[in-house]
Amino acid sequence: MKHLSKTREMLALTFIFILSLSSPTLAEQKKSKPKKTLPQGTPVLWQEPTDIKTRDLFHGPGGKAMQPNLKRITFIKEQKGGWSKKYRVRDASGREWVAKLGEEAQSEAAATRLLWAVGYIPEITYLVPRVTIPGKGVFENVRFEARPENVKRYDEWLWDKNPFTGTNELQGLKVMMVLLNNWDIKDENNVILHTQGEREIRYAVSDLGATFGKAGGLFWQLTRSRNKPKDFEQAKFIDGIEGEKIDFSYGGKKSELFDDITVGQARWVGGYLARLSDKQLRDAFRAANYTPAEINLLSSAVRARISELNNLSGGVARSR
Repeated sequence: MKHLSKTREMLALTFIFILSLSSPTLAEQKKSKPKKTLPQGTPVLWQEPTDIKTRDLFHGPGGKAMQPNLKRITFIKEQKGGWSKKYRVRDASGREWVAKLGEEAQSEAAATRLLWAVGYIPEITYLVPRVTIPGKGVFENVRFEARPENVKRYDEWLWDKNPFTGTNELQGLKVMMVLLNNWDIKDENNVILHTQGEREIRYAVSDLGATFGKAGGLFWQLTRSRNKPKDFEQAKFIDGIEGEKIDFSYGGKKSELFDDITVGQARWVGGYLARLSDKQLRDAFRAANYTPAEINLLSSAVRARISELNNLSGGVARSR
């Protein structure tokens, strides 16, 4: 019996091995998925925020006009992918949105506003304090992300291979990721957007939920957090400077991306951040429905990080 059992076990293992050779892995299946062909146009990651001092960080890049009409919400389908639960919905004006539930909603709404404030291209998001999604329930602090009919979404773009490699704009975006404590840096969180009739091909970071928490630490995979204002306030931002390169206190994913950022490049984006008023910083967090105490904590912590960037020694890089 023992011999028969062992024979069966060996046959089963052999069958599994042969099957593994003949069947594509999930990674291979993902790689084999055909890429969408981008239209002809100009790649854009950043645009000069000439109106930075007057930008409305409460309503964000969509302004008042794009706010979801909550008089009637229609459930369309569950949206797959990512860490948070998401639903595709339609508002009373007929516009479609991706409603994200859970603790990433607030942090993402605030993060998109800060990126937009200094010229980067974010998704259009709003934080809805309370909403009923028919058939699903009543939820609090839900992030609504716009899905305009005239905007086509293409594949992800790569952090280490894109049209902006080596520019201050890309390096500045990396600095913003560390400043926000975004520890979930991965290519699939990026997206390329094209608005019908326009020449610009816009490169955006689409998922910013893993922000405003703790990104580093000895066992960062276990101790990292998202949307924890106290963790964010206590987290270290910069460890020091080695030559002209900054040693960021970052322990999240793709940490090697931040090894080549110079003092000048950090001060380049820091200069734009410094133009934001305290009210604008507070508005970004007020828009995400944080409590008054959390707004004070987060806006003060961001201001402190901005000061760190601008107090670094070294030359200031010019925009390329």
